[in-house]
Amino acid sequence: MEKSFSQWKKQCLKKLDLSKKGSVDEDIVHVVSLLNSCEEFFTTSSCSGRVLLTDGAADNSAVQKQNCVWLFVSHHKCKCDELLSALARSRGDAVMKFEPFVLHVQCRRLEDAQLMHSVAVNSGFRNSGLTVSKTGKIITAVRSTHGLEVPLTQIANQKMEENLRRIHRFYQNLQSALTTEKLQKLQIPDPPSSQELNDPPHRLETEKGEEEEEQERRSKSSVYKRRRKRGQQHHTDSCHGDRDSSVTELDDCLDLFT
Repeated sequence: MEKSFSQWKKQCLKKLDLSKKGSVDEDIVHVVSLLNSCEEFFTTSSCSGRVLLTDGAADNSAVQKQNCVWLFVSHHKCKCDELLSALARSRGDAVMKFEPFVLHVQCRRLEDAQLMHSVAVNSGFRNSGLTVSKTGKIITAVRSTHGLEVPLTQIANQKMEENLRRIHRFYQNLQSALTTEKLQKLQIPDPPSSQELNDPPHRLETEKGEEEEEQERRSKSSVYKRRRKRGQQHHTDSCHGDRDSSVTELDDCLDLFT
């Protein structure tokens, strides 16, 4: 195992850097150099972190990854103008990414890998882990979780569609609320019942007139009945001499005006 590790390290450090950049990123040169100077470790791959702008349409570009066109890449802080200029070349669904620092370290022993993992986690790289291959290679991956991936075109359009739906819903609810408030202020009476809607106004007036005529006819009939009754009483009273005839006539006159 000791001999195999030494051979793996020697072969790895002699190989050419096959990354697109072709060299170790400036911000982590000191970290890579420190690890490669130790007998227990050597680095197999690394990236200090980068900002990417990719396009879903793979055309007219020599730099591609997973069928995507790289519109922009930077291992340092980028400027807004640089991103906008690159975004103008997009012909599909542009995606902006931030890929954080990543480092793969091959370790001589499992104890060395555990030490590397402990240092990584305590430094904030909580997505770190270690693997052991069938050939006995022990690899510690130093990784974090503060990456970013935003599908600019698709997500922005979806946000805009939802925004327009909310505007439409707000307008409808506003119309409904304002109409209700105006009706309450004007104190508009409740709509007529179904029976009143079925009966036209002239029919209601006719029925009302007929009821008044019937009440008047009944009132006159009652007056005449009382007059006949009193006439009979007057005839009887005249025989006994207990009542003045003038009083009866006055009552009859009053009944006619009642």
